Amino acid sequence: MTFDFTYPFFFCALALPLLVHWAVKPYSEKRLAVRTPWFGRLVRFSGHPPGEGKVVRKHSLMETIVGIVVWCLLVSALARPQYIEPPIHKTVPTRDLLLLVDLSGSMETEDFTDAAGKQVNRLTAIKEVLDGFLSRREGDRVGLIVFGNAAFVQVPFTQDLDASRMLLQQLLPRMAGPKTALGDAIGLGITLFERSDVKQRVIIALTDGNDTGSQVPPPQAGRIAADKGIVIHTVAVGDPSAVGEEKLDEEALQDLSQTTGGQYFYAGDRDQLEDIYRVLDRLEVRQVETISYRPRLDLFHWPLATAFLLSLCFYFLKGWGSRRVPVVDQNSSINPEKMPGEEDPHDQGKTSV
Repeated sequence: MTFDFTYPFFFCALALPLLVHWAVKPYSEKRLAVRTPWFGRLVRFSGHPPGEGKVVRKHSLMETIVGIVVWCLLVSALARPQYIEPPIHKTVPTRDLLLLVDLSGSMETEDFTDAAGKQVNRLTAIKEVLDGFLSRREGDRVGLIVFGNAAFVQVPFTQDLDASRMLLQQLLPRMAGPKTALGDAIGLGITLFERSDVKQRVIIALTDGNDTGSQVPPPQAGRIAADKGIVIHTVAVGDPSAVGEEKLDEEALQDLSQTTGGQYFYAGDRDQLEDIYRVLDRLEVRQVETISYRPRLDLFHWPLATAFLLSLCFYFLKGWGSRRVPVVDQNSSINPEKMPGEEDPHDQGKTSV
């Protein structure tokens, strides 16, 4: 932690009172005077001969010291003293990664095994692998779109990977309907990328069937994505020999990846799915960028408060001292109202012995 002034040039103002004292003439004011016939006696009584009519107020030493200290404190507050804390480093997202997860009815098929070797459905195995994949995405912004009869944004782009993993685990087959609207999911992903200013934009689409319900065909959505600079990697999970709505259209997925500059993968079991995401880790090399800043703690209120309290205490003590008027002894033989050379009317008729 270091100490610094944000505006050190304000210290030039320390010499301002001296410049004003040197350059500005003392204040003068003409006032009307009253002639008194006893002015000479007042002069003799006071012992101060008349001058040129100027009254100069002299400051005491303590008042001068307090004024200098208060002025220095005010200038220091204007210079804005700060404590500069140790730097804090922050990772800047250099890539937006969007996951498209198929939730159609065929994802209920139990032809995968989990890490413990237990037979599970396709979606459960996919969630396990994706969870590990997301845990390695530090520094990326990750989004999640699920699709069935229609496409929905499950997680918008965020760096909160823990929230993304938590929402991923809540997915269930048929949540979005039994069909497969891959083209609409890609279109929705393109819309999300329009609000992104990151150069690297990647989509990983995971599906186990052919497109059966999109308003925008996947080839057309792929061409739009390529024009936007979006790379799409497709991962096929399912039975290539299936027919009907559960048919796995590998040719369409291959064309989609090729159009956008991505790659096509097929995962017949959980081990192959893990190998695919390891390949994707190597393909999408992330250039980490970090920024750092040092928090600043303002301290200007301390000299400002000190100046205020110091001046307040000084003038309070000064005012309290000026109220202590000396008491005149009434038994004194000196009559303050009597001028030198005048006789006291009370003394008439008295003779000294």
